[in-house]
Formats: sequence, C-alpha cells, structure tokens
Amino acid sequence: MNNVILIMLGLFSGMVMATAVVAFITAVGVVPRLAQKTKTCNFAIVYETAILSGLLAGTLFSFYTINLPPSSVLAVVTSLAGGIFFGALAMSLAEVLNVIPILMRRMRLKSGLFYFVIAIALGKLAGALIYFIVGGFNS
Repeated sequence: MNNVILIMLGLFSGMVMATAVVAFITAVGVVPRLAQKTKTCNFAIVYETAILSGLLAGTLFSFYTINLPPSSVLAVVTSLAGGIFFGALAMSLAEVLNVIPILMRRMRLKSGLFYFVIAIALGKLAGALIYFIVGGFNS
C-alpha cells in the first residue's frame, strides 16, 4: 500500500510541475514571440509540439539513465536543442521584463544592441564550455 501511495504522489507531483513549466512558458510568451520574430507564425503548432516533446523526453531521461559518449550525434543534437530552448526562454523572459531596454538606457548606449546581445550569448557559451570541459565543478 505504501508503494501505491508513493507512486501516486510521484505522478501527481510530476503533473503539477509539468503544468507549472508549461504555464510559465505560456506566460513568458516564448512560442508567440519566437514565431513572430522568425516570421513563421504558421508553424506555431510545430514549436508547441517540439516544446512538449522535449518536456516529455526530459521526464523520461530523469527516470532512465542513458550514458552517451560526448561525441555522439544524439548528445550533440540534444545539447544544441537544450541550449537553443534555454536561450530563447531567457531572452523571452528578458524581453517581457524589459531588461535589455532598461539596461541600454542606464548604460546610456544609443546603438550596438546587436553586439550587446551577441556578447551576452558568447559569454553564456564560454561559461557552458568551461563548465563542461573542466568537469562540472562538482562540490
């Protein structure tokens, strides 16, 4: 009986967390903004399907350990897709909160927004590469 209760508690907790993630992504407006910026509004359903498929795959990967060599195609594609998703999520959140315009105004920058965003992206890339090449800074 205890195992049944634990299984139900785990399933319901997972459902609540999945709902919260989807609600957050919806509130931030990643899909509509991404579709608008790329001028692919007709493919918004593809974006939504990809996000939900990624959430499902992430859930499955959290239950089952899959060891992939770092140079395998699946590892590279998965890492690239995850990076694109989190980058789009971060930029959407920053746009919703008007972080970049406020920062540009406070730094008194009149032009160069493109270079500013590229510098942020390259800094994030460098940090991720250092993290994974050095070994994750396990504490």
